Amino acid sequence: MKIKSLLLLGILFFTIKVYSHEGMWIPTLLQAIEEPMQAEGLRLSAEDIYSINHSSLKDAIVHFGGGCTAEMISDQGLLLTNYHCGYSQIQSHSTVDQDYLTDGFWAGSKEEELRNPGLTATFIQRIEDVTAKMLDAMASVSAEEKEKALIEMAALIEEEASENGKYKAKIVPFYYGAEYYMIVTKTYNDVRLVGAPPSAVGKFGGDTDNWIWPRHTGDFSLFRIYADAENEPSAISDNNKSYKPLKSLQISAAGVEEGDFTMVYGFPGRTEKYLVSSAVDYVENKENPAKIAMREATLSIMEKSMASDDKIRIQYAAKQSRVSNAWKKWIGQNFGLKQQKVLDQKIKWENEFQSLVDEDPEMKTKYGDLLNKLQLMNDSIESYKMARSMFIEYVYYGPELIRFINKFDKIVQSYEVLEKDGKLEEEKEKLMKATDSFFKNYHQPTDKLIFDKLTEMYISNVQTELLALSLRNPKARKKLSNNIYVKSIFSSKKGVKDMLKKIKASNVKKLKSDPGFKFASEVYVSYFTSTRPNYSKYESKISDLMRQYVEAQRILFPDNRFSPDANSTLRLTYGKAEGSRPRDGVIYRFYTTSQGILDKYVPGSKDFDLPKKLVNLLENKDFGSYAHDDGTLRVCFTGSNHTSGGNSGSPTLNGKGQLIGLNFDRSWESTMSDIMFAPDICRNIMVDIRYVLFVIDKYAGADHLIKEMDIVY
Repeated sequence: MKIKSLLLLGILFFTIKVYSHEGMWIPTLLQAIEEPMQAEGLRLSAEDIYSINHSSLKDAIVHFGGGCTAEMISDQGLLLTNYHCGYSQIQSHSTVDQDYLTDGFWAGSKEEELRNPGLTATFIQRIEDVTAKMLDAMASVSAEEKEKALIEMAALIEEEASENGKYKAKIVPFYYGAEYYMIVTKTYNDVRLVGAPPSAVGKFGGDTDNWIWPRHTGDFSLFRIYADAENEPSAISDNNKSYKPLKSLQISAAGVEEGDFTMVYGFPGRTEKYLVSSAVDYVENKENPAKIAMREATLSIMEKSMASDDKIRIQYAAKQSRVSNAWKKWIGQNFGLKQQKVLDQKIKWENEFQSLVDEDPEMKTKYGDLLNKLQLMNDSIESYKMARSMFIEYVYYGPELIRFINKFDKIVQSYEVLEKDGKLEEEKEKLMKATDSFFKNYHQPTDKLIFDKLTEMYISNVQTELLALSLRNPKARKKLSNNIYVKSIFSSKKGVKDMLKKIKASNVKKLKSDPGFKFASEVYVSYFTSTRPNYSKYESKISDLMRQYVEAQRILFPDNRFSPDANSTLRLTYGKAEGSRPRDGVIYRFYTTSQGILDKYVPGSKDFDLPKKLVNLLENKDFGSYAHDDGTLRVCFTGSNHTSGGNSGSPTLNGKGQLIGLNFDRSWESTMSDIMFAPDICRNIMVDIRYVLFVIDKYAGADHLIKEMDIVY
């Protein structure tokens, strides 16, 4: 008994020490951590942060474009997010003659703000615990019918909560299905570009500095939400007015000091903190290396093409950024996993977990073979998991023509149905617009080189029986590239548009034999009929076992705080402004200044060039009212907030709930925090709000935007 108690104490100490600021907390449950947050400097209540009865901080937080976070910073609908979150919109408005990527963009009035079809801004109306209803739906059905019962119950609850389409409701599982929460949202569809610094500011440091500290990047952009006369969502229209939010953030220009309380409020993407050792081993030693190699190949081709021509540079700017971001993240993640010996830590934890389970007869009966079952399932899913990852890398981040051709699957496969339902012309018009959009930013020679290289890599990483038929045949593979990029009707804009104009029932069958369409169909069909069903089957079994694994840990350690994994829902994380000691002999200060920008400045450099006006302002120390007390202009700072992808653009708030920074990255070592958070090295990176204001005011001269904001000193 004494040995067991000592062991338990040791595990508890280990857990509390390692996870001090770990956790992405559901806003509805903040009462559970309100006291420790207030002990560290929070001056608000949980109700001030999240409330459905009155306006709260949650009403200023925006899910931007479905993949980033943004925040309201004025009562006129002005929205702040990262530069890289708005990058594709900035790029879409850029041309060689009007290059907003190089020169920046600042609307002098609301009439000059640029529209962005397809861009959305979503607000959380409420988050509701529906666990009891969902679990009740499964209670009286067989194991085979559980998924169907969950889907049907979710549909019923969501439909009622939508209030006839006024809101969108979605039920999301937490703790691998141990709990369920319904997220009710309202989405605005008229979001316009207001301001963006040049890439030399918004992406200063480029790929060289990405995921690296110290950082000197002004990673921000400004948009505005528009609504109808009743302040409700509307399609893009000249009649729309600037949206009036329920809450906009007050901005603090008072500065941040080391040890100050910080919290990040946003939509983190995905974490996997409860992974067992076999799953971590797969990520670290198999999946990540394969994905890194695929993206390195794509990037090397893209960057060579971009360097050869300004038009190609603009066409591929957003694509290159999209591909490179995760590439460097995975490299850093593997570095952190190895440096922190996460695999060894996981094995140690599992051994200790198993010892405690085995000592309790009841726990042993229920959970004794749990880890062995997880190991078996992880082994079983591995080939399908790799095939899935490689499909994503090949189709969604590799050669573009494959996924463009796939857009035509509906009209080719269902022509007669579309014609019968009177929807044929609508589908043709949609595809005409998609064709114009695609070829505007497409360079066929570049895409063909990517296709040739990645097809070879895709084949080498995926089991033969999971490949499309034409990829299994060496003779057929030799002809693929020429057939698709030369002979296919989809290889040119004119060919595609002429085909759409002439398409009819009598020739649609012929289109099915087009080499490009045939190959794209094979790739998608083989994935969705072989890889995905098997992946889903094993993933469902693993999820059920993981639910039991988390359940067992919560039973064994009732005093510990087990936060749920991130799943793109609204979360709050807290920590403090602080530096780090990531490696032997390396000590990082928690902030950077404008002197670091000048130190890195290299005229003509792809990553470190600067606009001359900014150089003059910084050299003359013309910082205006945005200087720190010591006379410096602070640019970025780090904190011990647990963040992930999706937190890009999230507001960093002080203890009063005032905006002090804009989250945009993590240090390279910190990317492992998606799997394990290590408080000694894991740091999120934020641009100081005073640098944002300095660029808007002193550099861009957009003081009309400054006047919209509620700034306190």
